[in-house]
Amino acid sequence: MEKTKRLILFGDSAFAEIAYEYFTYDSEYQVETFCLEQAYIKSDTMCGLPMVPFETVETQYNPADFHFYIATAYTQMNELRKRLYLEAKAKGYGPASYVSSRAFVWRNCQIGEHCFIFEDNTVQPFVTIGDNVIMWSGNHIGHHSTIHSHCFLSSHVVVSGFVNMGEACFMGVNATIANNVNIGNNCLTGAGALILADVPDDQKVVGIWKSRIPDLS
Repeated sequence: MEKTKRLILFGDSAFAEIAYEYFTYDSEYQVETFCLEQAYIKSDTMCGLPMVPFETVETQYNPADFHFYIATAYTQMNELRKRLYLEAKAKGYGPASYVSSRAFVWRNCQIGEHCFIFEDNTVQPFVTIGDNVIMWSGNHIGHHSTIHSHCFLSSHVVVSGFVNMGEACFMGVNATIANNVNIGNNCLTGAGALILADVPDDQKVVGIWKSRIPDLS
């Protein structure tokens, strides 16, 4: 694929290494450097590229010439990725997105900026996905559903039709959400959970969620 855009990747985790692979071999972006907050830099290089301080990255890499991607996952319930994404935008960098060439995304879906959608995701008609969302491999997003900004969906999550998922939610592996369900902001759903009714803000969901808040004590 022809490289038409230049990219800075933030991070030094396994996800940063994975993001480098996907952007390099399945996107229009050419990764040119990594960056990290100064206090956390352990090496001068990553994947054979320079590692520079995030605090001063704009002095070496002109924001007018580069896009960025914050390759952190769900640390602090997505708050770390959200903060860095907003700070990079404030520096003037354009946010990059990656949508796998092996994902199925219907023609009228709306996908926000700074998203990362892995292979084998199915995104059905009339779906809306906000900004700064990560969808790991193999998820199903049903028709007319909305995933708001700063969410993280791990693998094989089933979101049925007409679901409304609030901001900064985490969905564990194999979680399932029934039709016509609203999930509040900042909710953590554990692996294998089944959601059959609306979930208020700031909840932890395990097992089967019906019409009441489960006892997690």
